[in-house]
Amino acid sequence: MIKLIVGTNRNDSVSSKIASLYQSILTEKGVASEILLLSDLPADFTATALYENNGKNPAYNAFHDRVKEGKKFVFIVPEYNGSFPGILKTFIDGMSYPNSFANKKCALVGLSSGIGGGGIALSHLTDIFHYLGMHVLALKPKLAKIEQHMSDNLLTNRLYVELLHTQADMLLEF
Repeated sequence: MIKLIVGTNRNDSVSSKIASLYQSILTEKGVASEILLLSDLPADFTATALYENNGKNPAYNAFHDRVKEGKKFVFIVPEYNGSFPGILKTFIDGMSYPNSFANKKCALVGLSSGIGGGGIALSHLTDIFHYLGMHVLALKPKLAKIEQHMSDNLLTNRLYVELLHTQADMLLEF
C-alpha cells in the first residue's frame, strides 16, 4: 500500500485535493493507497510526542505507526515561504530515527500559488530524505499557479495530470 502524505496541516487544503486525485490515479492502476493528513496529528504533538516525550502520545504513535509501516510514499508538498511547511519538518523530526524512512522509496509532488511550483521546497525535502536514507524518485512534478489550474476540486491542466500519471507509473516500477 502506498502512503500519500499531505504536507500541510491546513484544513481543506489544495494539497489534500491533489492527494485525492493522486489516490484515484493509483486506484485506476489497481494499487491500494492511504491518505495521511498532517491535520490529523494531535494539536499538541510538538510538546507531547517529540524528544523526551517520544512514544508517550497514543494518537501520535498511531499516526507514526501508519507511516512507519509504509514502503512507498507520495508526499504532496505545498510551498510555504520558499520551502515546505514547518509541520512537515516537525513531523519528520518526530519519526523514529534512523529506521522510519531508511531504504524506503518516495515520490514528491510540489505545488505553489506562484511560478516555482514548489521546486525549492522539493529540493530541501529531497536533501532531508537523502540524509535519512530514503530513495527519492527523480521525476518531481512542480504544479505552479495551482489555484489557476483547479476547478471544482479537479486539476484542469492536462500536462499536470499527465505528469502525475507518469510519476505514479514510475513509482510503481521504482
